[in-house]
Amino acid sequence: MKKKNKMRLKGQLRMYMNWPLIMTILLAAMDVWVYMTDKKAGFIMTVFILIYLAIAGGLYFYNRSLILADLIQFSAQYKGIENTLLKELAVPYAIALEDGRILWKNDAFSELMTGARKEKFLNHMLPELHPGVFPKDDMEHVELEVVYNERNYQAELRRVSLKGFSQKEKLVQIPAEEEYFVAISLQDVTELNAYIRENEEQRMVAGLIYIDNYDEVMESVEEVRQSLLVALIDRKINKYIGDVDGIVKKMEKDKYFIVLRKESYKKIADDKFSLLEEVKQVNIGNARSATLSIGLGLNTATYALSYQYARVAIDLALARGGDQAVIKDCNGITYFGGKKEQTARNTRVKARVKAEALREFIVTKDQVIVMGHKIADPDSFGACMGIYRAAVSLEKKAHIVINTVTESLRPLYDEIAESPAYEDDIFLTSDQAMDYITDNTMIIVVDTNKPQITECPELLKRSRMIAVLDHHRQSSNVIENAVLSYVEPYSSSTCEMVAEVLQYIVDDIKFPSVEADCLYAGIMIDTRNFMNRTGVRTFEAAAFLRRCGADITRVRKMFRDDIESYRAKAEAVRKAEVYRKEYAIAQCPSDIDSPTVLAAQTANELLDISGIKASFVLTVYEGKIYLSARSIDEVNVQIIAEKLGGGGHINSAGAQFDHTDIDEAISALKDTIDQMIEEGDI
Repeated sequence: MKKKNKMRLKGQLRMYMNWPLIMTILLAAMDVWVYMTDKKAGFIMTVFILIYLAIAGGLYFYNRSLILADLIQFSAQYKGIENTLLKELAVPYAIALEDGRILWKNDAFSELMTGARKEKFLNHMLPELHPGVFPKDDMEHVELEVVYNERNYQAELRRVSLKGFSQKEKLVQIPAEEEYFVAISLQDVTELNAYIRENEEQRMVAGLIYIDNYDEVMESVEEVRQSLLVALIDRKINKYIGDVDGIVKKMEKDKYFIVLRKESYKKIADDKFSLLEEVKQVNIGNARSATLSIGLGLNTATYALSYQYARVAIDLALARGGDQAVIKDCNGITYFGGKKEQTARNTRVKARVKAEALREFIVTKDQVIVMGHKIADPDSFGACMGIYRAAVSLEKKAHIVINTVTESLRPLYDEIAESPAYEDDIFLTSDQAMDYITDNTMIIVVDTNKPQITECPELLKRSRMIAVLDHHRQSSNVIENAVLSYVEPYSSSTCEMVAEVLQYIVDDIKFPSVEADCLYAGIMIDTRNFMNRTGVRTFEAAAFLRRCGADITRVRKMFRDDIESYRAKAEAVRKAEVYRKEYAIAQCPSDIDSPTVLAAQTANELLDISGIKASFVLTVYEGKIYLSARSIDEVNVQIIAEKLGGGGHINSAGAQFDHTDIDEAISALKDTIDQMIEEGDI
């Protein structure tokens, strides 16, 4: 005999419907108590309970089916109301399968997609909403902005699980792994975005403008014309900022504070800060053109923070050599200009001031640890030796961190390491240096201002007193919290800077000829035998080193190539590709000693070819591709290297790729050159 299927109530409704039974139990308990008190009263109570039970039971069983029927009817009506409300909901709403096929959509969605009513797939209407962006699990929901009919919509996609749907549903069969729908809702945010954009464009931006070479320009013009020259520069700056509804306030003779809206900033950014070139054209007989540095602070919550960002930006612009605009915001730093090299100053006042400050810091510490950049070159090694001599002359213990000794450094390194005049621990590896550092140690970094390419970046985190001496233009990633930063982009080499510092840090300093050779070699290599980036101070530094015992003949012999290196260099030059008729691109073999040094030499050789404005040589070394870029004066290779994640000088730069695919690296280089030519940056 088949059992009858019974419909049962559950939850709070079941509890409510069982109240007569609960009352009967309570009355029975009360009846027992009454019997114990009076049997006659108990009997009467029993009769009352039986009558109550009969009436309540009859009503319960009679009304139960009626109540269930009413509940079912209400549920059906409620479901219909739900469907009606969802269908008539003002928010566009749709349901799709995992492949993007639309199963159902409400009236608002249909009305919105009037031009695509026959489309069955969601991505045919809204290409951004393809199955690839659908949520992958029930806990995830996806929000993204889409555009339809020139209106912006915020789309929200949620995954609705239908587990067990196929077992219950007889009409539709869905694979178990695909038992879900995707619910899509759209919200029109066109007006909201317009208000946000308008509010953002009205945000005030603080900025600073400095005249880089004010004193030099004033000295190059007659005294009676100086006020006229200043007036013309003031007029250029005021007109340029005034044309974009900005305000200019002159703070000092060569410093200006500006305020403008972000909308105005976009206008001057679009014309690549043409003010930089306009001021250079001001000429009333002055032998030197005035150059500007501009620093702006964007996207900040407060005006005070915007001004702080502007201060950081102007400092960075000056550290990079001036004649450029630097814009700092919460997302990073952007550069404009900086295509020309800054003219070197003949005065050595700054070198003396920095030397005195460095001396004061060194004497307060027990020991000094000096390090340059990874894969040290002669400039880095020579500068380290110069600072080592300064510390020893001040009677302080000093060490040099060097991990890899290239073939070009081997003669100098071996002579010093094997000399009894030096202590055994003069040279340390990174691991050894970590054991030497104490709270009373000063770290001095030379020939780089990027923490990630120093010989031991961990040392920078362990010391509270750090000094930086470098001749490379600064980028956004610099060594922070340095108590002394001496960065001169117009210097030929760090060895030149250190040679100047040595003349002021200790009176009548004396040092061995091998150390003078190290410093002289650094200058010679970085200037390519005094042919590139040489100024008056370069020759003065070389003369000082010569007086200290530098042997030019020995240095020249030291850097001669062996026959294999010379052949490899010649082969790289022979196979060089001339891109866009002006840019030489070559590959240097990696199966030789010091391929990075050879790549730099090859890049220099390529510049001797007529018509070549810049040369780029790539080589693989220790699992990475190293790029050496060189130019004479027509192309700023430093900004090209920066686009590739590197840096350097206007006519001597480099970069690294974290892979060994030469073809991919060359393609990235060519794309960068193309892009910068199209944008007018080179």
